[in-house]
Amino acid sequence: MANIFVRYCHNSIFRRNAVTLPKYDFTPKPYTGPSLQRTDEIKANHIPPAVYNIYRKPLVLHQGRMQWLFDHEGRRYLDLFGGIVTVSVGHCHPKVTAALHDQINTLWHTTNIYRHPKIYEYVEKLISKFPADLKTVYLVNSGTEANDLAILLARAFTGHEDVISLQSCYHGYSSTIMALTASQAYRMPLSVPAGFHHAILPDPYRGIWGGCRDSLSQIAGSCSCVGDCVTSEKYVHQLSELVDNSIPAGRVAALFAESVQGVNGTVQFTRGYLKQAAELIRSKGGLFVADEVQTGFGRTGDAFWGFEKHDVVPDIVTMAKGIGNGFPMAAVVTRKEIAEAHTRAAYFNTFGGNPMAATVGKAVLEVIEEENLQQNCKDTGKYFIEQLMQLQKQYPVIGDVRGKGLMLGIELVEPCTKKPLDRSDVTDIMESIKDLGVLIGRGGRWSNVLRIKPPMCINKMDVNYAISVLDQSLKDYLQNKI
Repeated sequence: MANIFVRYCHNSIFRRNAVTLPKYDFTPKPYTGPSLQRTDEIKANHIPPAVYNIYRKPLVLHQGRMQWLFDHEGRRYLDLFGGIVTVSVGHCHPKVTAALHDQINTLWHTTNIYRHPKIYEYVEKLISKFPADLKTVYLVNSGTEANDLAILLARAFTGHEDVISLQSCYHGYSSTIMALTASQAYRMPLSVPAGFHHAILPDPYRGIWGGCRDSLSQIAGSCSCVGDCVTSEKYVHQLSELVDNSIPAGRVAALFAESVQGVNGTVQFTRGYLKQAAELIRSKGGLFVADEVQTGFGRTGDAFWGFEKHDVVPDIVTMAKGIGNGFPMAAVVTRKEIAEAHTRAAYFNTFGGNPMAATVGKAVLEVIEEENLQQNCKDTGKYFIEQLMQLQKQYPVIGDVRGKGLMLGIELVEPCTKKPLDRSDVTDIMESIKDLGVLIGRGGRWSNVLRIKPPMCINKMDVNYAISVLDQSLKDYLQNKI
């Protein structure tokens, strides 16, 4: 491992010069913070050991501008991960920044036991993006909190306890939500609350029945169904078996599902599954909760919300991350009659919907509209996945390319197999990509999927740069393996 690290450090300057960084007219401020060595010392002594470094040589990032980040040495990086799918309209977007500055100079905090104009302006703007009767909004602080509240609402409204999610999902990290999250990587060896179940994942790439998905990229040899995928019925049947064998009759509270699984490596479901699954759960007395924490706000391109392309209207929608472009905020949107079930006890949220958050949220929505970012996700995302599919033809280490809009994934495998690529090899590739000036995410059950979820303002020139970096990194990796 040490020899690999030395080799990669030795070659980093050469590899960075192997591709051309796009021009960008911006000069970052001089860095004045602690040295890298000092951050190592502080982390070792004061930061929880569970907080890990994604790279062998950690980055100290100190400034951002739109799709670019700058480290303490002034080096520029194309951000293809957006702070874990959080920076939606761009780092330090001038309109969002100006709106926040103005609000900071006016009013920081009151809590929603009082009225202030920004919360009402924002809520009105947000509900205009929703169909049907989804018109009641809770403003909270994180995706975990939003999903926890959604569980409470579903249980209060239905009077039922049992909640279902899909295998390998991630819905947050708390003592309760850890039970909803069905990923071993995020499950502490501790007891979790009862009443949570995990249904088989309708994964076209690794699922037992395969299938086709809503993407330009399909699995080699998969079906090419018109409309719903024929395999969806099989996966839904297994969901029905879970309900009928593990839950008291008619006592389901809710099914939770992301429109595209994010942390699990951009896993899309077989076409038609989510609509059929929601219909089944409703027939058993439950609600359908759509987790739009990563897929919302136009990221998938074809629609503002991921659930819209599944042809289903949820009973409850949770959202966070891109809602505030990095500002800590989240929301739950539901029908009024569901929210009324919550009035059996007092409720308030100290920070949810505070003037600063509401101001930022409104500005983010305005930027998405004014700069046509949903369309950019569709157009640039289409171009991006087409280029990734070309890379897949060149490199058998790429087992699958998937996703839509600017929510894409590259699953790395042992060449010409579906065996997940060894974690250390994925780390080598990630380190190379970083050295060449691109920051990319990582996920999946075996931590072998490169996750591409950049700020929604990237352009085709950025894509070309990213593709050249991926090409060079994969080429270096294969040469070093020989």
